[in-house]
Amino acid sequence: MPMHFHFWNPFLRRVCLPIFLVSSSSLSAMAGGVQITSFGHSSLLIKGGGQSVLLNPFKAVGCAAGLKEPRLRANVILASSELADEGARVAKGIYLVKPGSYRIKGLNFEGFTAPHDRFGGRRYGLATLWQWTQGGLSFAHLGGSAAPLTEEDKILIGRPDVLVIAVGGGAKVYDGLEAANIVKYLSPRHVIPVQYVRGKTSDDCDQTGIQPFLDAMKGTQVRKVGKTLNLRNTLPSQTVINIMR
Repeated sequence: MPMHFHFWNPFLRRVCLPIFLVSSSSLSAMAGGVQITSFGHSSLLIKGGGQSVLLNPFKAVGCAAGLKEPRLRANVILASSELADEGARVAKGIYLVKPGSYRIKGLNFEGFTAPHDRFGGRRYGLATLWQWTQGGLSFAHLGGSAAPLTEEDKILIGRPDVLVIAVGGGAKVYDGLEAANIVKYLSPRHVIPVQYVRGKTSDDCDQTGIQPFLDAMKGTQVRKVGKTLNLRNTLPSQTVINIMR
């Protein structure tokens, strides 16, 4: 069973987490970069450091209707919530959705709560944001939230090498402008936008396409990388947006 414990004291979370992440990193986890495969919606499979991490497996319903469900095996599954389109139990692996600090197979994951809506979670409850290091790159996964980051969140996230952020808007995720404001504040090296409409979807989907986000990020380099993205730990000096299929 994985070790699971909580940093309840905000000061301890800010001070102890970076020490925890650095001191427990292995040489294998720090080398080689990562390969990222997109399954659509907000589901990505990240391979690197000898491990595989699957983000937000989904059932093909709502805004994920028509997509092929990621029914695969990964070492670790990180879900934003237990909603069917961002935390369905369709894949096999150690499933994490609750906030807390975890160490699994040499990787360290920090999950912390954020409102799933713009009303403090009163409508749709809470989501979990994730941070970890894999293949020598630091990741932040901000899918599944529509609320602004708190100051504590910003300190905890820092400047990630790779930021995964929902941009499609609607009731439960950031719209293009909200996502762009977070990207500009965090200044990540790489951005992977997720959870936006890419074609036909069901009538109950309230999300839009990626263009409002790109308009709000005008002047930022944009790369269309397809279904698979290989990232080394040689990082660009400015933010790059990577659009995946």
